[in-house]
Amino acid sequence: MFENLSDRLEGAFKSLKGQGKISEINIATTVKEIRRALVEADVNYKIAKEFTDTVKDKALGQEVLTSVSPGQLMVKIVQDELTALMGGEQVDINIKGSPAIILIAGLQGSGKTTFSAKLANHIKTKLGRSPMLAACDIYRPAAITQLQVLGEQIGVHVYADIENKNAVDIAKKAINYAKTNNHNVVIVDTAGRLAVDEEMMDEITRLKEALNPSETLFVVDSMTGQDAVNTAKAFNDRLNFDGVVLTKLDGDTRGGAALSIKYVVQKPIKFVSRGEKMDTLELFYPDRMAQRILGMGDIVSFVEKAQEQYDQEKAEELQRKIRKNQFDFEDFLQQLKQIKKMGNMKDLLGMIPGIGKQIKDMDIDEKQFSKLEAMIYSMTPEERNNPDLMTGSRRQRIAAGSGSTIQDVNQFMKQFEEMRKMMKMMNKMGGGAKAARALGGMMGKR
Repeated sequence: MFENLSDRLEGAFKSLKGQGKISEINIATTVKEIRRALVEADVNYKIAKEFTDTVKDKALGQEVLTSVSPGQLMVKIVQDELTALMGGEQVDINIKGSPAIILIAGLQGSGKTTFSAKLANHIKTKLGRSPMLAACDIYRPAAITQLQVLGEQIGVHVYADIENKNAVDIAKKAINYAKTNNHNVVIVDTAGRLAVDEEMMDEITRLKEALNPSETLFVVDSMTGQDAVNTAKAFNDRLNFDGVVLTKLDGDTRGGAALSIKYVVQKPIKFVSRGEKMDTLELFYPDRMAQRILGMGDIVSFVEKAQEQYDQEKAEELQRKIRKNQFDFEDFLQQLKQIKKMGNMKDLLGMIPGIGKQIKDMDIDEKQFSKLEAMIYSMTPEERNNPDLMTGSRRQRIAAGSGSTIQDVNQFMKQFEEMRKMMKMMNKMGGGAKAARALGGMMGKR
């Protein structure tokens, strides 16, 4: 996401390289390129022009410090304006009431049903509440089945009444069920259409009036660009929703929806979603997204993801083992598992400043993780706990048991030994604790 926009913006800033100060003459090309980059990212021309006019006015009104280049100053101004364009600050979901009711709206194919399940998982695991899903798509039986499958996957109850063709009645019954079964949040998944139509708008309006939800969220496919923004406006005119959810950010999206939607509907983006896994839902932080767009990474989100897997007791145990040079294959296996829990590896690395651009064209094969896991699972408990036992015959058995070649096993063993030597060397230099904390910070769950 945003790769083309990031490249174009970087190219725009290069025109200020070597300039001693910002002037109306040398900034003209930069501003023009920024505007062109935004339009190519599917941002409405009017919004792009207003944005660049503001950037230009702010740039010309500032003195460039001797320690700051004009290019650096322009990046900072663009970052601030991108943050403001996308909402300025993160806005929490409103969960009030007994039970709290969250109404989900959007077109068919936007990812409403998957998002509903992801939101339930988020509320359950991150907020410690007891959510329930209500299947109110009365036109598409597959949507009800999909919600039930996802609900079972995350351990959240799904209320469904397949024979009932009244969405409002189903939702009311779901709320009554929640009250008598100790569910304090009800997420109502509604029907969508391939395009905005009066029947759909009437139904979602009736649902909102009948349920009086504490939160109404509009789910939009970010891959549809300006179409997504236009659809959001049509829904907002009727529903007056509370926030926007951008889905499919892992797809081939130019970013126009993320950049434009807040400006058009004056409602905050509250969540972004990527992929099909239930833990790939993120709160939307405009400042962090602006940093990603400008190729600065997002180290705060990276650290937060790592901390979610952090356990102080396990970290201390790992630190003790590293000090004694006892790091083994079992420890390595646990590290792999926790890294995989953090999400897509390319996305994670892209959050680290300076790394994103280097890996954008790189094909990171996450199947290698599974390959390493298979090798470790093919070891005996004794071998896992004592890497020094690895003879040639043992390696051949591990290769056969994991579906690998002996060359694969030998390479893994070599890399593992190099890792252990590095840890041992850091220990002697007094860096063992630091190494352990770095590794231990990805173990367990707090």
